[in-house]
Amino acid sequence: MTTLKQLPALVVLERIPIPVLAIEKDGRILFSNAAFAEMMGYTPEEVLSLRFEQIFHQAPASSDSLLSVVHSLANMVVELAHKDGSVVRALMSKSAAMRADDQFVLAVFQDLTEQLWQDDR
Repeated sequence: MTTLKQLPALVVLERIPIPVLAIEKDGRILFSNAAFAEMMGYTPEEVLSLRFEQIFHQAPASSDSLLSVVHSLANMVVELAHKDGSVVRALMSKSAAMRADDQFVLAVFQDLTEQLWQDDR
């Protein structure tokens, strides 16, 4: 338990084998682990140079704040834009950052692209 308590959050997030993404309220990508970058066909450094609008295949248009838009997508299948131009369909979790004063969202994704493609056949 002592070891777990001493691990920095970013180390833990990077080691999680499922895609994790943090988006700031202005649309900037704050964090992407290697699993998210791989799912999207980018390097982790490339993901950090992107914005919210570039990650989503068709970013939802809304007059609400970006954080509200992202929160509205929680627990839904979203369409993400892969580097090669294809669409990645993934289930996006609720944000782990849940406090009213949080300035970012932190979500995990489950890639459903292959499963949904097979189901559509």
